[in-house]
Amino acid sequence: MAETKKIKTALISVFHKDGLEELLKKLNEEGVAFLSTGGTQQFIESLGYACQKVEDLTTYPSILGGRVKTLHPKVFGGILGRRDNEGDRQQMEQYEIPEIDLVIVDLYPFEQTVASGAAEEDIIEKIDIGGISLIRAAAKNFNDVVIVPSKAEYAVLSDILKEQGAQTTKEQRRMLATRAFGVSSHYDTAIHSWFSKPQS
Repeated sequence: MAETKKIKTALISVFHKDGLEELLKKLNEEGVAFLSTGGTQQFIESLGYACQKVEDLTTYPSILGGRVKTLHPKVFGGILGRRDNEGDRQQMEQYEIPEIDLVIVDLYPFEQTVASGAAEEDIIEKIDIGGISLIRAAAKNFNDVVIVPSKAEYAVLSDILKEQGAQTTKEQRRMLATRAFGVSSHYDTAIHSWFSKPQS
């Protein structure tokens, strides 16, 4: 039988907020705690849900004009920690790293920014670093963590929540991890394509 894991804490970091409201409602009904940054955190709280700031977890503010927000061992340790590995569990306890069971990401719109004819400086700022790292980390640890890598997958998680509450099978986590690596691959390919073209 597929190994079922319960979702207790969700890290949410999305560029586009549309479509997120229904998902947050279902997760909140299931008692899932929210962790977020910046605009996403404000959006979650505007809907009346409690949401811990990533900055409060890491004790670091968002720095370098927002370029560094989630890149911290307390965040990535919480995602990458193997729940069945005694050494990982001990280190998570030692460094007070909370388990993060669900990661929801919607990346900066790089392709749309290029298509809009934006200046090079603006295009470069739409190269997502934290988001893509969150996607890869959560997908790598699909044994324990659910990854929703873009708003296109919101409905997938919504259906799972409707059918079985805040828990997923390993097969479902692997399916979402597969989609996640598809998202990251497509994103990096688009960035590589832009860099490969002669810049005027």
